[in-house]
Amino acid sequence: MNLRIKSVLVVVLITSFAYSSEYDWGKTGHRATGQIAECYLTKKAKKNIALLLKGKSLAFVSTYADEIKSDERFRPYSPWHYVNFSFEKKYGEEKPSEFGDLVQGINTCIQVLKNEESSNDDKEFHLKMLVHFIGDLHQPLHVGRGEDKGGNDIQVRWFNDGSNLHRVWDSDMLDYNGMSYTELSKNTDRLSKAQTKALEEGTILDWVYESQKLAKKVYASANVGEKLGYKYMYDHFYTVRTQLHKGGIRLAKILNEVFG
Repeated sequence: MNLRIKSVLVVVLITSFAYSSEYDWGKTGHRATGQIAECYLTKKAKKNIALLLKGKSLAFVSTYADEIKSDERFRPYSPWHYVNFSFEKKYGEEKPSEFGDLVQGINTCIQVLKNEESSNDDKEFHLKMLVHFIGDLHQPLHVGRGEDKGGNDIQVRWFNDGSNLHRVWDSDMLDYNGMSYTELSKNTDRLSKAQTKALEEGTILDWVYESQKLAKKVYASANVGEKLGYKYMYDHFYTVRTQLHKGGIRLAKILNEVFG
């Protein structure tokens, strides 16, 4: 675990910089992304990942990064769940967070997995984190505005219950839909090889900018205090499903490059 220990920054009050609801994309969303990814893995990648995870599925480990949040040893990883920078600028034009962010987290995980000197324990840990972070990347409000904590401070009502815009996109719509993660993963749109390849194209930063562009639309979709419900589901749940599908395809692309 030496590499992992070295990668953890000892910081004070780091939780004040973190924002996220209890589960990002909800357990269902993350598991769906993991399950979808497995459908796009090469045989070699599947075999190597199964060995590293001791037979556990990507769906099973997809919520690990949230489950460890209550353990103080892992608090320094909290900022890795999101990235904030001005919508008018490119990533890096403003000084990145010294505590790390989603982009730095994903790149670190990939580096550890590609490093032949990394221990199996380090690789297993960072693989679990990577599965989760690619899911977070495709929840648009994880690339939202820092001043409102990615929509967490935008209070709305979900049907008759209090909520916030971040939670609506993390879990409220998924929970209301009621499908299991396996049902969601099996009911994605049928894509041609060309369409799948088009979704695989681009870099991590390209996908960040894509999510940020979508985040702008999400912010414009609701007002503070607004009651959201059937119409909001009708207008936006297809986007949620699409983002889960994209996340799965792109996670598989990365894992095939690392393990396949």
